[in-house]
Amino acid sequence: MLEAAFWGFVGGAALLIGAVIGLRVRVPERVLGAIMAFGAGVLVSAVSFDLTAQAYDTGGADAAAGGLAAGALAFFLVSQALQRRQSRPGKAADPALPLVVGAILDGVPESAAIGISLLDPGGVSVAVVVAVFLSNIPESLSASAEMGGQRSQKFVLAMWGIVAAVSALAAAIGYQALGGAGDNVLGFINAFAAGAILTMLADSFFPEAFQHERRSLATGLITTLGFALAALLTTLD
Repeated sequence: MLEAAFWGFVGGAALLIGAVIGLRVRVPERVLGAIMAFGAGVLVSAVSFDLTAQAYDTGGADAAAGGLAAGALAFFLVSQALQRRQSRPGKAADPALPLVVGAILDGVPESAAIGISLLDPGGVSVAVVVAVFLSNIPESLSASAEMGGQRSQKFVLAMWGIVAAVSALAAAIGYQALGGAGDNVLGFINAFAAGAILTMLADSFFPEAFQHERRSLATGLITTLGFALAALLTTLD
């Protein structure tokens, strides 16, 4: 259980690393866009090879489709609630909050999947841990850079610290409580994470990456490179 919590925290700790960089270093817009595009490619690969495919293999088509829909709907409803709250008169909008919501909604099931992978004879899935780590850095970096002007650094770091701690807890729970769960439940969890990630990518990650990187028009190329690296790691794993 402690090992599962450790690996979950390794993936979540990338959120803190990205937050520190985003708050302390003035990252040029084009570099920020490139980082986000690369992270998006990593996330697309994780959705394709590690989450959706695993959900289908484990729980079948029903668990995969249901989990994808539930994850997408959960992200959509939470995002809509946040948007309505921010649109109240006299309240400044925070464009980084959808990224934070996405990190929470996909981070918890992903961390649970890391914990579950420890139940396999081969041990923890290195590909999943690396994919989560690489994608979390640009997620928190971009969100923290945008939130820095509206929130204090202590608040931003504390927020990501809580998310990292929750990720460690989710990995431990995934290992301890879900080890005996049925295939449909395990498949649903993986697909839920995939649905939340895909919705977050379409709503926030890709638009933000293109906006920052638009002058060089390299978003597609960098996204594909991120996808290729994560796919290679999955194959090696």
